[in-house]
Amino acid sequence: MRASAVLLGGLSMLAAGAALAQTPAATPTGVSASTFSTDLMQLYREARLEDPRVLASFAQAQAGQEHQREAMGALLPQISLNAGTNRIHQENDLVQQSYDSENYSLVLRQYLYNKAAWENYQKFKSLARQSESQALEAQAEATIELARRYFTALVAEDELELVRAERRTTQKSLDRVNALYEKQLALITDQLDLKARVDLLAAQELDARNQASISREALAEIVGRPVKEKLNRIRDDVQLRVSAQSLETWVREGIALNPALKANESGVEAAGAALRSGKGGHYPTLSLSLSAQETNEGYNNALAPRTDSYVAGIGVQVPLYSGGSTSARVRGLYQDQIIAEQELEAIRRRVVKEITSAYLTANSSGEKISASRNALASAQLSRVAAEKALDYGMVNAVDVLTSVRNEFRARRDLLKTQYDFVTNVLTLNRWAGKPPAESVESVNAWLSPGSSSQNLTSP
Repeated sequence: MRASAVLLGGLSMLAAGAALAQTPAATPTGVSASTFSTDLMQLYREARLEDPRVLASFAQAQAGQEHQREAMGALLPQISLNAGTNRIHQENDLVQQSYDSENYSLVLRQYLYNKAAWENYQKFKSLARQSESQALEAQAEATIELARRYFTALVAEDELELVRAERRTTQKSLDRVNALYEKQLALITDQLDLKARVDLLAAQELDARNQASISREALAEIVGRPVKEKLNRIRDDVQLRVSAQSLETWVREGIALNPALKANESGVEAAGAALRSGKGGHYPTLSLSLSAQETNEGYNNALAPRTDSYVAGIGVQVPLYSGGSTSARVRGLYQDQIIAEQELEAIRRRVVKEITSAYLTANSSGEKISASRNALASAQLSRVAAEKALDYGMVNAVDVLTSVRNEFRARRDLLKTQYDFVTNVLTLNRWAGKPPAESVESVNAWLSPGSSSQNLTSP
């Protein structure tokens, strides 16, 4: 079973990733953790060891298997050993005596026909498959949440760098205007406008720094440790594109592989088995019983000899009337089956919607990236031209401020578009039923420790 294989693989990854999870703790003395970098795959491996949702999903799948085994036990032979001893005292006009009585018995009981128990086993068998699929769904959702927080941290740190870079650029313009003002080549209003913008950016930098710390803490919540390393960023040379598969292919794969959908399919099967088990309450049961008994009465006084008995029998139990409880239970289970079927249809529609939305959004973001790069290049040229024009008195400080803000707005748009693309690709893979490790690995190939937003924040 594919789900079982994935879960077993996950358990093995827990053992294999133990050493990886300890990497940050092995930082050499005197070397800051921020010297090193980490990527999405490394944090994914650590999260599988530490994220409570992931660990709970493994336990959930194991519990489902054990409940299935419990239900099977009702179909197997039931063997019991009974033993008892009594001290008996008799007293009348003729006799006054005491004696011991001992008995031992071994009883075996096996159902030959029990529809309710059989269908109950089938129900828990389906519930076990449902637990496996739900565990995979939980792991997929946890992976998406990890990626979302990873890129949220990158966004926050990019914003901090962008604010700092814009402040430096605006400060240079202010220094230029100050020099021109001393030569009476600039207005006091230009000076004040630029000074106000520098002060505002200083305040925004404080907010951005705080947000960067908060985003790191959110990441640490999942990983289970403070994340101090530098986060690998999207490579500058990578071509961000969705796979060549058509939307119809993605939808078809999602219908076939999505763990949430498969979990609900197993839920419908379990509801059907529960309904049949309830109807089994109207059916007779047939059982075989074997017993061996040894009785010693009068053990001390030899009142009676030891007696051995062996019994084999077949019993039939026919339910005639249960006060209407069995019929009511069947009607309730029928409604439960309808609920399960409607939940299945709802999740099927959601799978189609989520795949379609993620696919279209990712394609749109991929096309927008090229346009955003061109917009950034144009805004950068405009800013350089405005700064030079300011030196010649052809524009004022407001024009320079506008060009600087336009440039950094373009830088933010480019970074946001890239992160939106990656997030939507992960979402697309998640709803299409791709294994979380495979999805993370494909996205992680776009990241590099040598890439940073430095080239985007340095005019």
